[in-house]
Amino acid sequence: MRLKTSKMSESWIGYSVSINCGEGLGTYQGLIVGVDAKEQTITLAKVFQNGMPHSSANVTLSATVIKDLRIIDVSSDPPVTSTVSVTKPSVKRLGRSVSESLSSNKNHSPVVESARKTVEESLSRHHAVPEGNRTPSKKDRFRNRWTDKNEACFGTHIDTSMDQEFDFEKNLALFNKQAVFDEINAAQKPDIVRQADSNRQPLLFRHDENIIGSAPIIYKQVVVPTPDVKEYVTDSGLVVPSLTADLRDRLFAAAERLGLSVERQTELFGRAATEIALQLLGGSHRLNPQNVHQWPTVVALCGAHRQGAAGINCARQLASHGVRTLVYIPDSQRIPSFVSAELALYRATRNSVVSNVKDLPSVAVDLIILALEGHVAPLMTPSSSNGGHSPSSQRTFTLPQAWKQSASSSLSTMSLQNSSSFAPVAGWAHENRATVLALDPPASGTGVGTKVSLAPVLPLSHSSDNGKIYLCNLGYPVGVFQEVGIKYKSPFGPKFVIPLYPNDV
Repeated sequence: MRLKTSKMSESWIGYSVSINCGEGLGTYQGLIVGVDAKEQTITLAKVFQNGMPHSSANVTLSATVIKDLRIIDVSSDPPVTSTVSVTKPSVKRLGRSVSESLSSNKNHSPVVESARKTVEESLSRHHAVPEGNRTPSKKDRFRNRWTDKNEACFGTHIDTSMDQEFDFEKNLALFNKQAVFDEINAAQKPDIVRQADSNRQPLLFRHDENIIGSAPIIYKQVVVPTPDVKEYVTDSGLVVPSLTADLRDRLFAAAERLGLSVERQTELFGRAATEIALQLLGGSHRLNPQNVHQWPTVVALCGAHRQGAAGINCARQLASHGVRTLVYIPDSQRIPSFVSAELALYRATRNSVVSNVKDLPSVAVDLIILALEGHVAPLMTPSSSNGGHSPSSQRTFTLPQAWKQSASSSLSTMSLQNSSSFAPVAGWAHENRATVLALDPPASGTGVGTKVSLAPVLPLSHSSDNGKIYLCNLGYPVGVFQEVGIKYKSPFGPKFVIPLYPNDV
């Protein structure tokens, strides 16, 4: 390749080129700063050799080694001549600021500035070290060291891209300030204004949410004619009133008369008690094949009544889950038929039945099902003036006179019998310190520290001694409640057992 002689050669100064020099030297990229037509050479600045920055500031290539030359870009600076004329060089001050250097470099080209820097360096060193053969002093060496640092930091020329001013207006147009300011202002609004603004926004619903507005919620869905002193609320906020003992007995009698026998109610009540007991035992964390070494043990303390039958039923269902169970029932010759039937089914589990307190475990057990005390639940018969079935609003229940006498006499002695026969069992339960689950206990308490109590259908006005109250659904139809004048709508929702909380509001 041969370079033309004339001013045409100088017109290529400022071009960015890529020069292929063959396999030996490789490829060079850089900015043309000089063209010597006589020597047939090209001088490049900001040189990259084979894609890597070159160690030299300028590289001169001969036309004999150039295989190919391609123009990459044209510099925005106007072409300048290679002639440098310095009329009166001045010594560079050591304390020159960066702003002064920028202002002085603004009106000069890189080639002129590079030449002036060379002259200034030579003059600076000439004045720093006078002519002669004297050895530089320590002060001179210290001064020269700082001079070299200043030159290394501020001596290079400013890139031409820095001459272009930053467009603040264009950059701010990319930033949506109004949206951010609206968000900040909304967060700083008072609560009332913020709530009003949020109500105006369109509501977003999930696929399982109803977008049609529902009727106002009625929290008192159960209304009894003679409520007791306490009220309870569910997790949903529904109010559940408490029943008096007389109204509850009439409700149970109406259910039996309509076909819900004691056996059917006992099965449902025992199933609900089993669900609570499994939760108290630890659920799946306790009852799994990897936990056989600490399999739970449950003791059911039962009496000869419907609560005791439910306790035996619960022990049988727990045994079907693999839980070790033991049933205690006092030795009595007057056991109702439904209790005997539950005992017969329980004995088929091959678990123990004891009637002596001494046979109870001497070691701690995991759970005690307390069903020792029952309620006086008379079998009521409906009566009407015409001997037929009267409407539910006019129907009354009467007891036979002979039953009233026997019930009053047995009731007067029952508490004494309970205090004498159940005291050792209650003492064992107290000393065992196990979790106690009471099934339909008396409203005043059992005398044993109870953690959870399970009540059927509708609760009594329980004292705090009965612990946390749970309510179970026995599947009573609405007609049963209408028989005794109760306006009823189920508070259970999707569950068979729900917790109740005292309504202190």
